Amino acid sequence: MRGMYIHIPFCHQICHYCDFNKVFFENQPVDEYIEAIGQELVIMKRDGFSFEAVETVFIGGGTPTSLSEQQLERLLEIIHEHINVASLREFSTEANPDELTYGKLMVLKNGGVKRLSIGVQSFDEGLLKKIGRTHNADDPVRVIQDARKVGFDNISIDLIYALPGQTKEQWQDTLTKATDLDLQHYSGYSLIIEPKTVFYNLKNKGKLKLPGEDSETEMFDMLINHMQAHGRERYEVSNFAIPGSESVHNLLYWENETYAGIGAGAHGYVKGKRYSNIGPIKRYIETVGKGDRPVHSSHVVTETEAMEEEMFLGLRKTSGISTTVFEQKFGKPIVDIYGEALQTLEERALIEQVGDRIKLTYTGLFNGNEVFQEFLK
Repeated sequence: MRGMYIHIPFCHQICHYCDFNKVFFENQPVDEYIEAIGQELVIMKRDGFSFEAVETVFIGGGTPTSLSEQQLERLLEIIHEHINVASLREFSTEANPDELTYGKLMVLKNGGVKRLSIGVQSFDEGLLKKIGRTHNADDPVRVIQDARKVGFDNISIDLIYALPGQTKEQWQDTLTKATDLDLQHYSGYSLIIEPKTVFYNLKNKGKLKLPGEDSETEMFDMLINHMQAHGRERYEVSNFAIPGSESVHNLLYWENETYAGIGAGAHGYVKGKRYSNIGPIKRYIETVGKGDRPVHSSHVVTETEAMEEEMFLGLRKTSGISTTVFEQKFGKPIVDIYGEALQTLEERALIEQVGDRIKLTYTGLFNGNEVFQEFLK
């Protein structure tokens, strides 16, 4: 495996759009959970999984920064026990602006974390309240100043557009304030209404007013143009970076590489299998406590599925798919498998072939789901 994702499912506040595996922090067995992560790593090693080739570690959630300084310190100690952190290409953690204190920044820096991914979402106070965020518009600025003082020089923020009631003017203001921070990396995602979320329930009751599809498309166009004008190159559908500062961990996903998923509800892809861990926290702790891997479901990826994933994940990158790499991986030329789909998409000007690589066109970028669907028939 080349990457490792570690899930921290605790939050002090549940955002209205979030459908990840998470629980309110209060009255949870947080310390036991952190130790259980260490136990899961021990069990994986016992069962023949090697962490020698791991290049990236990403701590996600939930909210990793909901942990106290002492809890963060213990989590990082456990990671160091199993991973040669000094040899990693990238060591990242997600963070909330209002929870990332100077003390926690010091713990993360001393523990070897090199990259911060901060969930900002918007710089508009009204929209932040509307989506259930607990930070204000000034918190990210303070946190980023502190992070730079501590020595972090690889910082990313997440932004969301097409929020309930959001105008193009509000989105432009957020984009301007984001790039004024002069960060290495930015991610911009359109709001997706997922089942079992506050927004899903409001939408079903007709109480959620969302921007229309045309407005969403315009906001995506604004994102691309604004980032490009400020020297942040798009390297994946929703991700922008100063060249050389792309997220190494996320590129593993889009390049269909192997990674371990550690923690309750985490997903992984190792030894030709995609798996998901048990979600309920107490059951997760009990299972690893008995010495068993906490796998809830596992699926052997067929060759056909692996090729499909190669296509729809790879086309998300601006560099696209290498026809040479495809043939090396699967022992067959790409045209033998997807010749008809590629021809159809090229005729519709949704993809183009440039040398060895197949990429989305600018039009294809705005019709990605149509493109990806062609490889799932």
